[in-house]
Amino acid sequence: MCGRYATTTDPGRLAVELDAIDETDDSGGKSGFANYNVAPTTQVLTVVRRHDRDHPDDDPRLRIRRMRWGLIPVWTKAAEPGIPVKGKPLFNARADKAATTPSFRDAVKHRRCLVPMDGWYEWLVEPKGDGAKAVKHPYFMSESDGNRLYMAGLWSVWRDRSQAEGSPLLSCTILTTDAVGELTTIHDRMPLPMPREHWDAWLDPDHPAPAELLRTPDPSVVADIVMRPVSSRVNSVKNNGPDLLEEAEPAPESGQISLL
Repeated sequence: MCGRYATTTDPGRLAVELDAIDETDDSGGKSGFANYNVAPTTQVLTVVRRHDRDHPDDDPRLRIRRMRWGLIPVWTKAAEPGIPVKGKPLFNARADKAATTPSFRDAVKHRRCLVPMDGWYEWLVEPKGDGAKAVKHPYFMSESDGNRLYMAGLWSVWRDRSQAEGSPLLSCTILTTDAVGELTTIHDRMPLPMPREHWDAWLDPDHPAPAELLRTPDPSVVADIVMRPVSSRVNSVKNNGPDLLEEAEPAPESGQISLL
């Protein structure tokens, strides 16, 4: 499960690195681009491949877009003009069920994306006896060499059908799969990594996703990901800063895999 992550990605720099078109139209503001405690409903960076609207016959291009983290299905009703009804944020989708789940199946066919991140957080649960509340210890997972991770995602375009005009609302979800390798010691689920050699097929806007890309990956895909315990300050979305990534005391050996 992936409900928090960290990113320091500058969309303009990312567009140059990927030879993509930056469609974010933002400058990062006073706080810059870094967000060390990204939570659902936040506007996040995504990578898509789409045709040019004015030249649909041209080859599709990579594009950097901001989307709301928490997919809003196209059939969602409007609570008020231009605003969808609030519901449980669909920030994760099970990769093994997405193709048959009503909220995600259309996106699996036509709207797949990548979600760039520095790493993600997960919580190891330490059960307590005598009915005491279990303790959750946060860990941060990232590439050992500090390279950026790209997770498989799905996205949606929501419009208020009662309005003839108005900007569409773009939203996304991160696909999750069974944890593999050493990651199973922290949690039984993990975001689904998308290796660069599969990007062409995954981002293809004209064809459905190959079924094999939705399967649980081989442990070798996450072999370079390291895990470190971090401060419980990450538990609150009010806390944000590079200090959240600093290593903390490890959880006791009595902890066990969370089944959240």
